[in-house]
Amino acid sequence: MTAARHVAVGTGDDALPTATEGGSVAEWTDRYTHAVMDTFGPPQRVLVRGEGAWVWDADGRRYLDLLGGIAVNALGHAHPTLTAAISAQLGTLGHVSNFFASPTQVALAERLLAIAGAPAGSRVFFSNSGTEANEAAVKLTRRHSAGSRPRLLALEGAFHGRSMGALALTHKAAYREPFEPLPPGVEFLPFGDTDALEAAFATDGEKVAALFLEPVQGEAGVRTLPPGYLALARRLTEQNGALLVLDEVQSGMGRTGRWFAFQHPHIGGGVVPDVVTVAKGLGGGFPVGALIAFGEHAAACLGRGQHGTTFGGNPVAAAAALATMGVIERDGLLAHVRELGEWWRAALASTGNPLVGTVRGEGLLIAVELTAPVAAVVAARALEAGFIVNPCTPTTLRLAPPYVLTREQAGSFVDFLAGVPAT
Repeated sequence: MTAARHVAVGTGDDALPTATEGGSVAEWTDRYTHAVMDTFGPPQRVLVRGEGAWVWDADGRRYLDLLGGIAVNALGHAHPTLTAAISAQLGTLGHVSNFFASPTQVALAERLLAIAGAPAGSRVFFSNSGTEANEAAVKLTRRHSAGSRPRLLALEGAFHGRSMGALALTHKAAYREPFEPLPPGVEFLPFGDTDALEAAFATDGEKVAALFLEPVQGEAGVRTLPPGYLALARRLTEQNGALLVLDEVQSGMGRTGRWFAFQHPHIGGGVVPDVVTVAKGLGGGFPVGALIAFGEHAAACLGRGQHGTTFGGNPVAAAAALATMGVIERDGLLAHVRELGEWWRAALASTGNPLVGTVRGEGLLIAVELTAPVAAVVAARALEAGFIVNPCTPTTLRLAPPYVLTREQAGSFVDFLAGVPAT
């Protein structure tokens, strides 16, 4: 194996090795298998740099990133405004404990409350990821019920994270079963089924602490809740004293063309939830998550000492999030996401390839449903052709590219998909 070269910070005897460079994809993959825990399987490629919607691997091959780190890299890679904001904040104040506040933390909380349309008395709790935000939401619902409401409702196909509380709300058996027994009380309802939703509240509705919903299920294949479902969910939770928790970790922060998916009239219909969780695109690639509690009751459910985090809301993460949101606004990216997404979905559905069935989604969160269970094969062929996509189900390709993707770049994947053989 070729020895890797060390990249040093500083000069002379004070230089400290901080990273390595050099070596092929094969060499790095071999090192990976001996150093990194095998929870993800072997890496498909070893990526070394990115720019805009493009990334390059250690062999120098370029790929169009149509997954965006799974809906994370809202501004693409190495965006100058984002990198400058992170660098400037880290050079000023990098981390303080939550015994102290920072201006960036406060400003980000205020900004999130504003874009969410949260009423007076609302508050934000910061985390480092979507899983942590959802774990905080689980604890908040327990405090809301004070132990008297043991039932938590979620949907079939739901993915809310892999920590124990969030995992209890995640539907996929392969994720759950190795770690059972999980926290009790969770019941899964058929996706989008209003009769099942009404039935869940018809008996012992006063025992329901909360209903957890993703307005658009990403991991299950980009499935949007049908019109009217969220409105019914809001009415039933209010009538029964339960909380309505919306997981917008994947669908939030502009991914669907609005700040939050529930703000689309055909999804939310003006619904005001009790809790919204966000992460992924919030920091444009820098780890940050948040729980937004709507109104005084939800905001007061977690009191002093009842939850915490070392890194949540740190100045650098908050600066990254503020910069990401600022660029989205400055460059009109919400409108771009809506317009490009609408064009792209129509173009993908019109390839003429019999392998392509339906195309669905919101904004730049898109699913290409195939007519055969060959999504993994198609994704592998796409990678060889220079496109990064995700086979999130055996028949579904998920696309969640950076918001800076151009129509020309999107069209190149349409051309690829048109020529993919059926087997």
